[in-house]
Amino acid sequence: MRRNSHVAEGPRTGSQNHSTYAERAENPTDSTVWSCQGTTVRLSWCEFTPWCVHEPAEVAHYFSYMMSDDTNSVARVEVLIAAARRVTVLTGAGISTASGIPDFRGPNGLWTRDPDSQRAATLRHYLNDEELRKRSWQNRVRWLGSDPLPNDGHKALVRLHERGQLRAIVTQNVDGLHQRSGIEPHLVHEVHGNLHRSRCWECGDRRPMTQAVQRVIDGDPDPRCVLCGGILKSDTILFEEPLIPEVIEAAYAASESCDVLLAVGSTLGVYPAAYCVPRAKEAGARIVIVNGGPTEMDALADEFVTGDINTVLPRLCGVQPA
Repeated sequence: MRRNSHVAEGPRTGSQNHSTYAERAENPTDSTVWSCQGTTVRLSWCEFTPWCVHEPAEVAHYFSYMMSDDTNSVARVEVLIAAARRVTVLTGAGISTASGIPDFRGPNGLWTRDPDSQRAATLRHYLNDEELRKRSWQNRVRWLGSDPLPNDGHKALVRLHERGQLRAIVTQNVDGLHQRSGIEPHLVHEVHGNLHRSRCWECGDRRPMTQAVQRVIDGDPDPRCVLCGGILKSDTILFEEPLIPEVIEAAYAASESCDVLLAVGSTLGVYPAAYCVPRAKEAGARIVIVNGGPTEMDALADEFVTGDINTVLPRLCGVQPA
């Protein structure tokens, strides 16, 4: 069964591009509409949490089919990816959980278990609460000490790179594991930044995170910028912080110039990264979603594979089991 083989061009609003999280929260009615073979997908913002309204009612058919035990889907995706000339991969937190890095909103997610971590991910709280910053620095000490490594899911994407098929990886993750797995850095577009760098909020100075973390280990609970004395944070994008236009533009360009867009380990509910999916669809790419559960872009998928990413992704990418 081929799903949604065509997407008609729909209106694009400012929120689709480089708006900040704060701007989106202030415009909860802002929405974008795409139509797919008679099915309308409306994406809308409301208090940082995007939701989808699908019309008409027949779209329920897609969800029941996508979540069924369709063993042929894996085989079809294997063939689809093997035949592709340019594959763009969009990754979310789900690809890194097998490396010991929790997702954010799941049952065992970081924000579920520790709401304080979600406050630390909001710019105004981080800048104005010294005690919160101190706790954040302790978390960074533990993060670097745990030294998470790429898992089989990350390594499977290296095979696409080695075969010359990888157009780019667009990742919502900040762990740097794609580069560590062997993907060339220029092919990885980190929409939300990288935790392995520190950045001064005042002067913008960037340095390896290990330098600031060592100062914490040596007894400085809230290290400041060595150049100007400003507040240091990780070089990641927090809520209320503007995204980097060049990174988003590169992500969109990679999505619009691929044969297959492979979305892995994401509920596709964080924007603007999730807009890579309809942009790829508009440009004629086949959409493959690999996730442990439903996503907000299921109606656009040509193929949906449910399962353990660390197990299924190597097969989809043609990696022979050990």
